[in-house]
Amino acid sequence: MINRVRVTLAIVAACVAAPAIAAGAAGTVVFPDAGPESQLATILGEIEKNRIDAALQKTEALLLQYPNFRLGHLIKGDLLLARSKPLETFGNADNAPREKLSDLRDEALVRIKAYREKPALADQLPSSLLQMEPGQKHAMLVDTQKSRLYLYENDGGRPRFVADYYVTQGKSGADKMREGDRKTPLGVYHVTAALSAKKLSDLYGTGAFPINYPNEWDKRQGRKGHGIWLHGTPADTYSRPPKASEGCVVLSNADLEVLAKNVQVGVTPVIISDSIEWLSPGDWQREREGLRREVEAWRLAWESGDVDRLLAHYSRAFQTDKQNFAEFAARKRQVLTGKEWVKIDLSRQSMFRSPGKDGVVFVTFDQQYTSNNFKNLMKKRQYWIREDGRWKIIYEGSA
Repeated sequence: MINRVRVTLAIVAACVAAPAIAAGAAGTVVFPDAGPESQLATILGEIEKNRIDAALQKTEALLLQYPNFRLGHLIKGDLLLARSKPLETFGNADNAPREKLSDLRDEALVRIKAYREKPALADQLPSSLLQMEPGQKHAMLVDTQKSRLYLYENDGGRPRFVADYYVTQGKSGADKMREGDRKTPLGVYHVTAALSAKKLSDLYGTGAFPINYPNEWDKRQGRKGHGIWLHGTPADTYSRPPKASEGCVVLSNADLEVLAKNVQVGVTPVIISDSIEWLSPGDWQREREGLRREVEAWRLAWESGDVDRLLAHYSRAFQTDKQNFAEFAARKRQVLTGKEWVKIDLSRQSMFRSPGKDGVVFVTFDQQYTSNNFKNLMKKRQYWIREDGRWKIIYEGSA
């Protein structure tokens, strides 16, 4: 009898506790498969049933589609060896480096776990995507714990799940604080440029999309560093281990090319979190409407000309690029004293919650300011944070 590939059972055991995907069930949302996860799940299922020949056949089909997929080659090697001897470890080649085998084990686990948990996305929404403005066609969410990037489409301001992709993060994990710490930053960012492969070394694959790390909030928190990109892999590599970059978010070249079609430079948000918080549609709607009401109350307070009413919406820890709260308040009193009336119109509003315990929400909008003696149109960004159960503005500036 052909021996079961014992090491792969460890991967199976780690994954079978997660719910399996229901095929064809009434009301089930069918998600597009991005990458080799579905084939890997099938292969591990065959191994679990001790169908080694069937698993080998499916692995060979997988490698025809993804010829540079190192994890696939490792599984194929184990399956071939399983015909002649019991396998006690994952990756049985005598000269295989232990560190690389560990990397491939980690990749297998995170890929299959993400595949098994995908159905939860059918009836949950990410708390970080509270409002997409009309011009933002898509948004990207990265979950560093799951090594996954989720692509969402803007459906009238409400995020609609499109697909998800395996990603690599920094060698030292996430929550970047300083230059050279090999960590991926956590926060709300946007794509600032699109770099073609012609301008890059092979390390970055078919292209790259820099993001605006450090943003204003990062700088306020003392976070340092620069040069964080979304980019591809070298030509001879399909994917890299879960933790392998210098801090960038790395996708396979095939996945990056798909994402590239949905990226708007200067517009597409990229939210990187160590753990995405998922909400029911009802809870998500309540969160969004609660903050929208606060923004509207702030707008009406400004129009009222009542300085104290307006300043009540600001944290005492508030700071602009040039002013603290006291300086800002004095300036507001001075300006509003000379106004007979003020009209504020807001449009193209977006609201994105930053990961972390502070729960800051980035609110961005086009602001049309009109008064009896002045007109101004600007794109403004505010950071809202909860203080004593109330939303307050802790930062404000041009976007």
